Amino acid sequence: MILRHVRLPVFRANDPRPLSTRLGRLARQTQALGRLPPPVRTFYVRALWTAWRHQDQYSLDVVARPHDLAALLRLADGAEVVVELGTATAWTALALALAHGTRRVTTYDPVRRPQRELYLELVPSSVRDRIAFVNDVGRSGPRGPVMVDFVFVDGSHEREDTTRTFSVWRDALAPRGTIVFHDYLDPSYPGVTQAIRELGLEGRQCGRLFVWTPG
Repeated sequence: MILRHVRLPVFRANDPRPLSTRLGRLARQTQALGRLPPPVRTFYVRALWTAWRHQDQYSLDVVARPHDLAALLRLADGAEVVVELGTATAWTALALALAHGTRRVTTYDPVRRPQRELYLELVPSSVRDRIAFVNDVGRSGPRGPVMVDFVFVDGSHEREDTTRTFSVWRDALAPRGTIVFHDYLDPSYPGVTQAIRELGLEGRQCGRLFVWTPG
């Protein structure tokens, strides 16, 4: 009965699932961690330790789990110009930059989380220099004319915001570019799925990711 009340710090604070289920998911995510590119894997482990040591539950709650991150990096393979919409504490932005030595990442978020600096310090300055932080919402669109190879939509998750975000970034997408939505079919974020269906997008599901490319 005591195990029923154990809370593992790598799960969301309000995670209602039984401990046995969470331990099973933890094993799955540990396997996925091994599939990350070595520089990303090293960063992710250090970031987990840093979050635990600084009691940064926010990052542990919102960060992309290794399974989703591994899939995202595979989808972004070869993309040189990447946009992330929803920075949070920059784990995914840093992973995208670490996975490709010449990739440029621009990441949007209207809130600059103070915890972000903890994770930026975990990577070399040469990696940080390839990331541009924009203090604005994703639906504000690109700054000037730009062609983007890959867009990761992980912002407000509201239906209207997600719909508008897709609309403003679609025209900036390179001919062979890709837009990926996070938290697809997640009951905690119904607005993402609602927006994709409202837009009539045809794509494919990859775990909790929805992948769209121009027809």
